[in-house]
Amino acid sequence: MIPTSTVPDVLVRTRQAVAPALADALDRLSEDVRRLVTYHLGWTDLDGRPALDGEGKGIRPALAILSAEAARAESQVGVPGAVAVELIHNFSLVHDDVIDGDLTRRHRPTVWAVAGIGHAIVVGDALVTLAHQVLLDGPSAVSAGRCLADATAAMIAGQADDIAFETRRDVSLVQCTAMTVNKTGALLGCAASIGAVLAGATPATVRGLRDYGTNLGMAFQAVDDLLGIWGGPERTGKPAGNDLRQRKKTLPIVAALCAGNGEAHELHDLLGGGLLDDQQVARATSLVEACGARTWTANRARSHLGTALQALEGVRMSPMTRRELTELAAYVVERES
Repeated sequence: MIPTSTVPDVLVRTRQAVAPALADALDRLSEDVRRLVTYHLGWTDLDGRPALDGEGKGIRPALAILSAEAARAESQVGVPGAVAVELIHNFSLVHDDVIDGDLTRRHRPTVWAVAGIGHAIVVGDALVTLAHQVLLDGPSAVSAGRCLADATAAMIAGQADDIAFETRRDVSLVQCTAMTVNKTGALLGCAASIGAVLAGATPATVRGLRDYGTNLGMAFQAVDDLLGIWGGPERTGKPAGNDLRQRKKTLPIVAALCAGNGEAHELHDLLGGGLLDDQQVARATSLVEACGARTWTANRARSHLGTALQALEGVRMSPMTRRELTELAAYVVERES
C-alpha cells in the first residue's frame, strides 16, 4: 500500500477559513436536520453535544479556496464555493451509506443506522438544497451554480452506474473509468475550479484548474478503491474487503476480472454468487492481487497525479499556491484512509 502522508498544512488553514461559514450555513436547517448533519460531520454526538470525532479531510473545500487564490483573489472569495462543494460531498456520503447499507463511517454509526433511512434521505436532500442556496447569496451565482449543478448531475449519473455495475458481469475498464470520472472526478473538478469561477478568472484558468481537479479525483478514487479492499478497518472505519463483500465493480476488481487468466475466471465465478463470507472475501482479495490489479491501480493513481500536475503548468499563479496544490495532490495519492 502507498505509504501514509502527514496532513498538509493547507488542509488545516483552509478548514479554519471555511468552518465558520459552514456552521453559519447549517444554521438555516431545521433543528432536527441540523443535529443529524453535525453528527454526520463529527462535530457533535447524537444529542448535539460537541464531539470533534471523525471529521472529514476537507480536501474539496481546500481545493475551492486554493482555486480562488490561483486566480489571484483573496481566499475569502472561494469560501461560498468551498461550503457548497463540502455540502454536496456530504449529501452524497449520507445517501451512499443508505445505498450500500454501510453501518459505519469515520468510525461512527452512519446517519441511517442511528436515525433510519427516511431521516438519512431528508438529511441528504437538505444538504444538496442548502449548497445551492449558499451560492445564490454571492456574486457570480449563475456561473458558480452551473458549475456545481453540472458536477452534481455527473456525480449522480456515476453513482447510478456504480449501482448498476454490481449486478452486471460484463463491466469493461472503459465503462468503469467513465463511471469514476463522473462519480468522483466531476465534483473534485468543480471544487478545484469553483473558487476561480467566483473570482471571475479567465476560461483558460478555470479549465486548467478543472482538469487538475478531475484527474486528482481519478487518483483519489483509485486510492479509495485500493482501500476498499486492502485498507485496515482501524484506518478506514469499514471492514477489510468491503468492496468485494458488496460485489462492487471498482477499478482493481474490474482490472482483475479483465485479466483473462485462471484467477480472473475464478474471481468471476466467486463474485457471481451470493453474499461473500469472510473466507470468500479473503480468497477474492488474493485473486485480485494475483491478477496484478493492485499494482495496476496504484500505478493508475500515480499516473492521474502526474496528469493533474501537468494541468497546473498552464495556469499562472503564485509559487505558494502552486506548492500547496502540489502538496495536496500528493497527499491524496499517499493517504491510507
